[in-house]
Amino acid sequence: MSDPNSRQSGIAADTFVHTAQAALASLQDLGPQTFFRARDAAELGVHSRALRELADEGAVERVARGLYRITAAELTEHYSLAAVCARVPEAIVCLLTALNVYELGTQLPRKVWIAIPHKARAPRAPELPIRVVRFSGASLHYGIVETTFDGVPARITSPARTVVDCFRFRRLFGIHVAFEVLRDALHDRKATADQIWRAAEACRAKSLVGPALDALSA
Repeated sequence: MSDPNSRQSGIAADTFVHTAQAALASLQDLGPQTFFRARDAAELGVHSRALRELADEGAVERVARGLYRITAAELTEHYSLAAVCARVPEAIVCLLTALNVYELGTQLPRKVWIAIPHKARAPRAPELPIRVVRFSGASLHYGIVETTFDGVPARITSPARTVVDCFRFRRLFGIHVAFEVLRDALHDRKATADQIWRAAEACRAKSLVGPALDALSA
């Protein structure tokens, strides 16, 4: 005679497999998006319990608080950047990280540089390599480009705006970096002098950027 408890356990395991497979299949609707938040999963009908079960089974990885990725998703060079943008969706990718994206200068940032409004609460994500600066006024809007990293919606400063920000935040990494990326942006045609000047004007940095533009054009 078969053990009813064993039979019940087998049925439960089989049900879990189907439930987990269904939940994982639902997450595929996220498309190319490598990272997702618990709320994204919930909108697809995958709630917290199913998400925990998938994590326990190794099908889903918990990257940071409230942030997950499908384990089988291919890792790319923008892994950390995409994770930060998913965890802090209101952030603006800027400064050294934006330079790295545009291949300007020689800086290799260890952290993902993001900007948030002056009065915004700093993100709590100790698991992620985040460096935060503050923007206000026109700098929150001018020269901000919408893009995606590994399928994650993101915002990033344009090449011209990034050059200007390097002058504005020169105390963080030195004026030599600002001059280097200004020269590279013009030489590689990532931005024109006019675009950089307009960004400097919008961000009230003409007195910083103007002399550098004049020196390079002399």
